Amino acid sequence: MAATAASPAYSCVIILSKKSLSSPFLLSRTITSVPTPQFHGRRTPPFRSSSSLERRRWVGGAIPRSRRRSVVCSSSSSSSSTPLLPAALLFDCDGVLVDTEKDGHRISFNETFAEKELGVSWDVELYGELLKIGGGKERMTAYFNKVGWPDKAPNSEEERKDFIASLHKRKTELFMALIEKKLLPLRPGVARLIDEALAKGVKVAVCSTSNEKAVAAIVSFLLGPERAEKITIFAGDVVPRKKPDPAIYLLAADTLGVEPSSCVVVEDSAIGLAAAKAAGMKCIVTKSGYTAEEDFVTADAVFDCIGDPPEVRFDLTFCANLLQKQYVSS
Repeated sequence: MAATAASPAYSCVIILSKKSLSSPFLLSRTITSVPTPQFHGRRTPPFRSSSSLERRRWVGGAIPRSRRRSVVCSSSSSSSSTPLLPAALLFDCDGVLVDTEKDGHRISFNETFAEKELGVSWDVELYGELLKIGGGKERMTAYFNKVGWPDKAPNSEEERKDFIASLHKRKTELFMALIEKKLLPLRPGVARLIDEALAKGVKVAVCSTSNEKAVAAIVSFLLGPERAEKITIFAGDVVPRKKPDPAIYLLAADTLGVEPSSCVVVEDSAIGLAAAKAAGMKCIVTKSGYTAEEDFVTADAVFDCIGDPPEVRFDLTFCANLLQKQYVSS
């Protein structure tokens, strides 16, 4: 699908009397529609004109309410027009920007366990199950609570939190080294869609349960510094409750100053999808290696990737159309 340039939406509402509809003066005039401002999450601007009474004084004077007729014209009904663009495009990181889990995070966790001589190793299948838990620290804690804590782990709950935090810090360092060496590539279409959004003035953010430094490294090293400075990152412990809780997406919308209903999220997992939908946002799923068989029945669209030419799966106009369906049905 080729990207389509957005065109401004036009609409006007003209109140005419029966008498004025037959007036030669009005029939000889050309009615020009004007661009409608983009109000996030709304289809009409939230204001009333102080001169509304003056606008009712047409050729025949003030128009009695019982004799008014409405003529509505809108270019949005034209097949050549483009719906209002999303106010923000929000990306998950792992599995969406980069398919990092199996050969990135999992490897870094195992290297950390080996360095600390914990006698723990997560194979591909086990790590796939652990991914149902959002957040690396939470993942390790849940695993050790289930199978038993290593002999080298402390006994008190508070000391175990510090122990987990230290493991996660080292794991992040090892993971960042992989990213800095560019051993893990961007998924197809990621850079293209981000460039399209930024060029159209759509806000772009990355919302992830992963460590903020790891996410920042992916954005900076793989997307490049020019894009990175235009992308807002919400990651790690920026919220107390992680996906599937909607907190991180609600924080993103609030910080960016946009309505949740005007945002489109790109996720790869069922817990990410649940978070996006709970936040009241549209969500497109791009399946990743670990999530291909998950249930995405509540997603607004599901693809194997975003895609680059000649195999583009969706573009910014597709995202806009998802929002348009929402407004039409509301």
